[in-house]
Amino acid sequence: MTFQEATDFLLQKLPIFQNIGGQAYKSGLERIQLLCNVLKNPEKKFKSIHIAGTNGKGSTSHFLASILQEAGYKVGLTTSPHLKSFTERIKINGKEIEQIALADFVSKYQNLIEQTQASFFEAMIALAFWYFAENQVDIAVVETGMGGRLDATNIILPEISVITTIGYDHQQWLGNTLAQIASEKAGIIKRQTPIVISEKHPETISVFIQKAQQENAPIYFAQENFILLESHLQMPFLELIYQNTRTEQILDLQSGLLGNYQKKNLVGVLKTIEILREKGYQVSEKALKDGIKNVISNTDLRGRWQILQENPLTIADIAHNEQGIREVVEQINQTPHQDLHLVLGFVSDKDVEKLLSIFPKKASFYFCQPNIQRAMPVEKISYFADKISLKYKVFNSVVDAYIFAQKQAQKDDLIFVGGSTFVVAEI
Repeated sequence: MTFQEATDFLLQKLPIFQNIGGQAYKSGLERIQLLCNVLKNPEKKFKSIHIAGTNGKGSTSHFLASILQEAGYKVGLTTSPHLKSFTERIKINGKEIEQIALADFVSKYQNLIEQTQASFFEAMIALAFWYFAENQVDIAVVETGMGGRLDATNIILPEISVITTIGYDHQQWLGNTLAQIASEKAGIIKRQTPIVISEKHPETISVFIQKAQQENAPIYFAQENFILLESHLQMPFLELIYQNTRTEQILDLQSGLLGNYQKKNLVGVLKTIEILREKGYQVSEKALKDGIKNVISNTDLRGRWQILQENPLTIADIAHNEQGIREVVEQINQTPHQDLHLVLGFVSDKDVEKLLSIFPKKASFYFCQPNIQRAMPVEKISYFADKISLKYKVFNSVVDAYIFAQKQAQKDDLIFVGGSTFVVAEI
């Protein structure tokens, strides 16, 4: 089987949430357990860190992988969704899975995947675990897809679990309150396994504490252990100074990821590394700092307050829910510019009227439709835009909208591309 034949099978035969949304979502661990049992339980053959959360889990995963790489470990990393190619979802030391390995896996286990009626995500997680075991990684950083309790990744027994920020997204599956959503994420808390909570929120604290007590799991609220003293953008890095409240140590860091929201993610990262050190992992201060600084070159992470060009300053960010977009707009407002140009598209299951209302009304909007089945039609976006009197134009494609925005913008303006991972993926 060729790589193309393997990808055709995965994309055509299996339901993929990235393209069709809820129709592809399969909760429960039965199918992934069946797959991994036949694969001789690869998930038990490597150590791991498990990451869940509404926002920040991708950045947190990449920071941790980068730091551990700098420390000399062979590090597996599995995340979702992908931007350009689904080989991005599975990496070892920043290198994507080889096409031949993916093709061989699908060729060998195609019948098994069909018999178990696995989703695309479940098949990719089984592939990731098999690939990490075959290549004898020292440790793997494993990001959940959606939720936690019934997520396909939740068959691992990690060294540490991490829950990043909790916000409103995928409510139709995870619940309509922050406490309900947190309860689903808390499903990754394992028996006697340390759990790090990156952001302390009054509506979710008791949920995490109760679950940790049930599992006799040590719980750490990272914001209590690491305090941000100072931060500013000094291109090409976000400069940050934290204090460890336990040791009073001052940490002077440079982040290769420039979004202000990384400040919250990094407290969870710092606490996780502290616990790993206590478990015997050798992570020097240099490895910690270099891992945070070199996160993009080490892991090839894209789409997080990513500067596409300057003059005019052009930023892309995959933020796609209320919490994420509020943080992005806050940073847009802090970034010096004249006029603001917004290239936006959305998927159909979002509250787009609410999301549009977060952006500055004086901006010029360029609405587009990413090339996926679950994209919201530009006509529907226009309907919501008319309700709140926005100034906009519509385009048949992301690229057309982006090119038009570039032509309209002056050198002191700011162009922002986002609203959905799938819009950023087409730039």
